[in-house]
Amino acid sequence: MIIQKSRSILGNILIQILIWIVLGVVLLFYQPFLRNIDVPYQFWVKQNIVFVMLIASYYLNAYVLVPQLLLKKKTGFYFLSIIAIIAVILFMTGFVDKILNVRELLEEAFHRSGPPKRGGGGGGRRGYFDTFLVTVTSLVLGISTSVTTTQSWQKNRALHKEMEQKKISSELSFLKAQINPHFFFNTLNNIYALTLVNVETSRTALHQLSRMMRYVLYDTQNSAALFSQEIAFIKDYISLMQLRLTDKVTVIFNTPAPLQEFPVAPMLFLPFVENAFKHGVSDSLPSTILVDVQQVDNKITLLVQNSIFKKQGADLEDNKGIGLNNTIRRLDLLYPGKHELVVNESAAENLYTVNLTLYL
Repeated sequence: MIIQKSRSILGNILIQILIWIVLGVVLLFYQPFLRNIDVPYQFWVKQNIVFVMLIASYYLNAYVLVPQLLLKKKTGFYFLSIIAIIAVILFMTGFVDKILNVRELLEEAFHRSGPPKRGGGGGGRRGYFDTFLVTVTSLVLGISTSVTTTQSWQKNRALHKEMEQKKISSELSFLKAQINPHFFFNTLNNIYALTLVNVETSRTALHQLSRMMRYVLYDTQNSAALFSQEIAFIKDYISLMQLRLTDKVTVIFNTPAPLQEFPVAPMLFLPFVENAFKHGVSDSLPSTILVDVQQVDNKITLLVQNSIFKKQGADLEDNKGIGLNNTIRRLDLLYPGKHELVVNESAAENLYTVNLTLYL
């Protein structure tokens, strides 16, 4: 990781050096109108000084002005600073030009090579040069601003994505923590009681429980699981929950056949199924729980429907589950624009319905 980061930094430095060499040659040191005269060395000294000032203005803008002013919405101060930089470069260039006597030396070189071909003498060239220097300085500062703001946007986007991934991971860990102690210990007690009545059924239940534990603790470490694994997990969950139910509860579980494999987010269906058993079961009244999973090509639909008992509006917001808001958040992060979730509570029919559609 450190070596890769060092290589990336070194590569970035080499690219910037190459860009500056190209810009310096093209913009400052490639002067076709000086090709046929004996250019005084003072001119190249001045060009190097200008080049250094342009480099300094680039990094001053990139590492100070843009982060401290532009990105903090201090636009007025930022543009005043840009104007000040251009003015300083123009002033310093004129000062160096005067100290080194560059303009007069160039005039002498032009006259030695032949009569001047352009009217206006030095004044015309001076006006052109000043305009050219303003243009070059503005171009360099514009590139600096564009590169810095783009890098800042990419960095913020990567940071936001990393935070989203951490949130998804923490939510999944929270879900594991909720299902482990409550569900597994209750199921173990039921299996223990079952061993006194039906040994073969208790063995099957233990096998299902161990398979679920393996899936929760190990297989869900990755960001995605196979669709068949999710179906098998829900099937085992329903089967073990039925150990605690009476004959008054009817459970209907439908799965697609044949099943096409797709990677899906692990334990995404469980909160809805868990909610149905949590709020849709009565000790004395008949009830029905329907879990219907269908698949058409790359579209998966989950329909969970249960009767309503105890708590009206049976939502997922309690301290024993991941919560409806967290589940919706996971869907938004994992399947942005690729899912539809409809939750409906009908007091007239005494039914609570969840309809989830995923486009994989």
